Amino acid sequence: MSLDPVRPDLVGKRLVLALSGGVACYKAAELLRLLTRSGAQVRVVMTDAARQFITPTTMQALSGQPVVTSQWDASEGNAMPHINLTRDADALIVAPASADLIARLAHGQADEILSLMCLARPIHSCRLLIAPAMNREMWAHPATQRNVRRVREDGASVLGPDAGDQACGEIGDGRMLEPEALLEDIVAELSPKPLAGRRVLITAGPTFEPIDPVRGLTNLSSGKMGFAIARAAREAGASVTLVAGPVHLPTPRGVARIDVRSAQQMLDAVLPQAASHEVFVATAAVADWRPAQLAEHKLKKNGMKVPPSLELTENADILATVAALPKPPYCVGFAAESHNLAAHAREKLERKKLPLVVGNLGPATFGRDDNALLLVDAKGEQPLPADGAAADKLTLARQLVAEIARRLAAAR
Repeated sequence: MSLDPVRPDLVGKRLVLALSGGVACYKAAELLRLLTRSGAQVRVVMTDAARQFITPTTMQALSGQPVVTSQWDASEGNAMPHINLTRDADALIVAPASADLIARLAHGQADEILSLMCLARPIHSCRLLIAPAMNREMWAHPATQRNVRRVREDGASVLGPDAGDQACGEIGDGRMLEPEALLEDIVAELSPKPLAGRRVLITAGPTFEPIDPVRGLTNLSSGKMGFAIARAAREAGASVTLVAGPVHLPTPRGVARIDVRSAQQMLDAVLPQAASHEVFVATAAVADWRPAQLAEHKLKKNGMKVPPSLELTENADILATVAALPKPPYCVGFAAESHNLAAHAREKLERKKLPLVVGNLGPATFGRDDNALLLVDAKGEQPLPADGAAADKLTLARQLVAEIARRLAAAR
């Protein structure tokens, strides 16, 4: 699910949303609403079968544009809507894409408006994104799987499908992705890919260090910044692994997630992964200390006026451990401070021998959806955003990922 399904991520994009037949056409109306609210200009194309499930009037009202339903549409001056609509489009999105439509695409058939348009689109400038929607047995059939492989080989991107309850009453693979998930995938498909082929490892959220079976030491980190960086890195083309502390956030689309609880568990999850990743972004607010002993049962007051003593022992430094590997990834540290941000971030940079530290004021950002960052490296300091004002965390994450990609490219 998208972190924010109505962000203006598609401003300036020209899209064609095409519907083939299927019950999932009802989801296309919500997808269209999200696309337009995200800033895209959208034209809609509907097959005869799609019109059995949803009306062109609905889609016209949501897009603000006439809906094309036939290759013989007389409103086009040259009577060629299958040519005209994709010539200046950034992408042609087929949602839902039925088994029949996918078969037509695989075999290059072009005898109705949608298959004509897919075949006639300029393949180097107009992406083809298809969102399958069909019964689970249809999706699993060898013919469908063969057709899906063929359309991928021909350059289409296949978004989904999802698994779950189906209109027929059965349960399994074949559901069209939900509109919010499709929007996230579409944004990722249309984003620049400066990290294409790279592997990025990210930690996010707090850790929880147990005192007894019900209590523990933790902090106020929400994990939002780390999850936003994971999404931004995936959009930039990276293969992303996210090691998350105890947070309640949906996993960004296309990101592999490992859930942990304590600092030791986070270290145990990170170390086996670090050598196979080229970038390590340590966003997590890891506890520096943990109780030396874990009480077997809940510590009770029982009328005692003096609290029990709590002996602490130091946790391993995950970031420093990774940075000290024989062949470490490019390590980006985060410094969540309460004061003297620049000085503390630089001290962390030098002590852990890092190429980059990202500083922020923890009390001003924990749990919030916006933030302001300070990039600190050997050459100096750079606010992010450039004007020093707060920005939403996904925007910041995209700017940070672009900066990491620029530094990696410069180091080649």
